[in-house]
Amino acid sequence: MGLVKAIKEALRKAIEESEGEGILLSGGIDSGLLLCLKRELFAVSVELENEGKERPYLGILEKELGTRIETVSISKEEALGAIPLLVRILRTFDPALPNDLAVYFGLKGLKERGISKVITGDGGDELFGGYPFMAELEDLEAYQRAIIPHLSFSSKKIGDFLGLEVFHPFLSPEVIELSFMVPREEKIRQINGKIFGKWILRKILAEYLPSEFVWQNKRPIEVGSGMEILRKEIAKTISDEEFEKRKKLYGLTFLCKEHLYFYEVYLKEIGQIPPPKAHEVACPNCGAGKPQGRKHCQLCGVIT
Repeated sequence: MGLVKAIKEALRKAIEESEGEGILLSGGIDSGLLLCLKRELFAVSVELENEGKERPYLGILEKELGTRIETVSISKEEALGAIPLLVRILRTFDPALPNDLAVYFGLKGLKERGISKVITGDGGDELFGGYPFMAELEDLEAYQRAIIPHLSFSSKKIGDFLGLEVFHPFLSPEVIELSFMVPREEKIRQINGKIFGKWILRKILAEYLPSEFVWQNKRPIEVGSGMEILRKEIAKTISDEEFEKRKKLYGLTFLCKEHLYFYEVYLKEIGQIPPPKAHEVACPNCGAGKPQGRKHCQLCGVIT
């Protein structure tokens, strides 16, 4: 059996074993592929005040698969109001929180519609070279072997909080094992000067969907859902002078004004940053513990 077929069958098996009823859907490669493999899943997507960019891709999925996708529409006020709760759930002030807001409202929407077991596309990027920076890595496999044992996704923590069972088919042992058999050039490939990650997953998708879906660019969840506009809303509340003043006060690196904002929410909701546990190393920025070898701090979000 070739790798394309083996990965497809392993994903299908993982979906079935999860007994998933619903899927948190973006218009992207990973969750789109999972929906192709089980079209009966109740699909929910998230959009902030008509600012999302997923509609064309969701439309393709509906047309080609004959499925219906429910879009949960969120207001700016709802999204901003959920930040303290999300910080409490995830115990982080990572500047990527707008991505997690989309996950929160999507999972909440699934629960409100009677779904108790959910699958997500988490893990596809990590296993199959979906992030742009991976194209620059000299030893992609070594990097993947280092990070995969420590992978943790907000969807699981949020699901636990909401009382949902959340499953990640891409992280099934069989799919992980198969991912290491895939040559680098089948994960990341350059065509006409443009780099495509997750090449082998796109090959599987091409069996089900047209080229405009298969060869789409990668978009962070916050971009696809429209949650990115919250950054401007938050940044407007902090002047440049105040930003510099508060950076000096806290003595931490803040990547943007919203990063500072999330930190101050963290201080109010959680309090002090916990010290490293045994076998952890301290983040050079915030002092929180992280596994040895991991560059990204899950608490402050800074990569060192």
